[in-house]
Amino acid sequence: MESISRRAFIVASSAFAGALAMPTWLQAQESAFLKSQVDAGELPPVADRLPTNPLVITPLERPGQQGGDWNHALVGGGSLSMLVRYQGYEPLVRFDPEWSGLVENAAESWSVNPEATEYTFTLRKGHKWSDGHPFTTADVQFWYDAYFMDEETSLGGNAWWRVDGEPAKLEVVDEQTFKVIFPGPNGFFVQQLAWAQQDQMTRTPKHYLEQFHLRYNPEAEALAKAEGLESWIALFQREIGMLDDNTFFQNGNRPTLNAWLFESAPGSSTEQAIATRNPYYFKVDTEGTQLPYFDRIVYQMVADPEVLLLKTLQGEIDIMDQYIATPANKPVLFDGQESGDYHFYTLKETAANVMAFQLNLNHEDPAKNELFNTIEFRQALSLSIDRQALIDAVFVGQGSPAQPSMREDDPLYNEQLAKQFTEYDPAKANEMLDAIIPDKDGEGYRLDSEGRRVSIIFEIDQTRTTFLDMFELAIPMFQAVGIDAQMRTMDRSLWEERVRRGRAYDATAHQFGANSGIAAMLDARFYVPINNNCFYAPGWSLYYTQPDNEAAIEPPEAVKAQQDLYRTLVATAEPAKQNELMAQVLQNAADLFFTFGVSLPADGYGIVKNDVVNLPETMPNSFGWPTPGPARPEQFFKA
Repeated sequence: MESISRRAFIVASSAFAGALAMPTWLQAQESAFLKSQVDAGELPPVADRLPTNPLVITPLERPGQQGGDWNHALVGGGSLSMLVRYQGYEPLVRFDPEWSGLVENAAESWSVNPEATEYTFTLRKGHKWSDGHPFTTADVQFWYDAYFMDEETSLGGNAWWRVDGEPAKLEVVDEQTFKVIFPGPNGFFVQQLAWAQQDQMTRTPKHYLEQFHLRYNPEAEALAKAEGLESWIALFQREIGMLDDNTFFQNGNRPTLNAWLFESAPGSSTEQAIATRNPYYFKVDTEGTQLPYFDRIVYQMVADPEVLLLKTLQGEIDIMDQYIATPANKPVLFDGQESGDYHFYTLKETAANVMAFQLNLNHEDPAKNELFNTIEFRQALSLSIDRQALIDAVFVGQGSPAQPSMREDDPLYNEQLAKQFTEYDPAKANEMLDAIIPDKDGEGYRLDSEGRRVSIIFEIDQTRTTFLDMFELAIPMFQAVGIDAQMRTMDRSLWEERVRRGRAYDATAHQFGANSGIAAMLDARFYVPINNNCFYAPGWSLYYTQPDNEAAIEPPEAVKAQQDLYRTLVATAEPAKQNELMAQVLQNAADLFFTFGVSLPADGYGIVKNDVVNLPETMPNSFGWPTPGPARPEQFFKA
């Protein structure tokens, strides 16, 4: 790939990137929002706040003007992870708007050697954090030393930084250039950096965070005690924001590279959270205007999707698809377009399923663990579901029965993976269950090996209303074959604690994953247990990333072989070989049958106010391509 390190303004060849013939931002007018701070000497002029070589963005429809508010909303206490979609997607290298490739972002350029063992990145000279402090390779080195390689502070993850368990080496060349050197091929490294929230190098300002690390500040322990924390390690982990996405965005003090920064940290107890423009943001439009266009993002903190729906119908929300854009709501939202002054945009769904049932295959209860790991038990449960009934009732008939799988038009489509055990056959389900757990109690519920009623409690995030609707129908279907299925709904933050970070649950349901091409290779959660999104096997997933962790559980040989195959895949740089290996991963997944689903998703939708400019009419819908992040929200504005 061509290096893009010239002083002239050459940027990635995407629909959103272009070049300026002259550095017109040097004469650009100051933002009215920031002018008083500049006049008072609190901020330098805009030309001094930009990098030497800013990233030049060609707006989708037309250049805009700075100013105004983006009226937005967050639902529930645990939805701060959604912020990456709106104001948190600024990795070194990012996905392009079509999800067809990669473009430069915080990095001015990057290159990779033919063996995919050495990656070279060049940062922008003069690039600054939101507080005006330089963003340089010192920040990258700090992340590598103080977190990634630090056994005391690291929380794991970052598997793409390792090959065969051995971490990459970081070599800093100068203030702008560094190399990442692997012990073997790592063909997906840059794509992994582009995945939502995975590039931590652009999120760790050394000058701020070093005060909380004992190696850099001997007083760090005292700071922790003053905060009521047990040690400096807990303080550093909180401040660096790697505990989870919620804690990352709740820290309004940490300098950022994002287009907006919070005046005050958002949380479930506040009614509103406001993020204001970053005066040092590193992008300009083709007329030299510093981005973002919106001065502020104003988030209303609402309790549930019903409140959000009402606010949308009343015209209080500018752009939204999360939580409200369900098939059931579409007629109501359609009828409300004129009064709400909005219209629809289309989301091309990329998820592997609308909902995947996930039993905890690493259950702490021995009898449940043995039963859940019996593949015929999972297959019988799959046969007990009338998927067409769920599709008709919840998705207005849009979709067809399918397991978590690839789209039929994708070259990697595997029919067995997609269609096995999707027919509604309660008689067959009962026959299979009779062979495994034949005994029943007086009410017809089956008994496990300990003589207890087979009870499965599905713990569900209550903001996902389509899940709740599907479970209302599915629970009686499970009960009809003698399984005491129950649904326990909870606030998103509690769900995150119990399921994503917990182990003591029977089962849950979730979606996402990916149903095509490179996206499925990067987000193979339903095909191989590799990360904390694999809720069916939290211990096996931890074994993939941290086999020495005391909470890791060594998987059966077939699962270990699947993990090894996936390691080979992500080490491979040659596209044809990648496809060959992924095809085998999918076939193995079909044979292992980790989870079962309902349907591949039909295209979705969202609403956008009629005065919003530069939002694409069609976008991918994914968390990995964090919709609408790669469409560059910094260039959205109101006419």
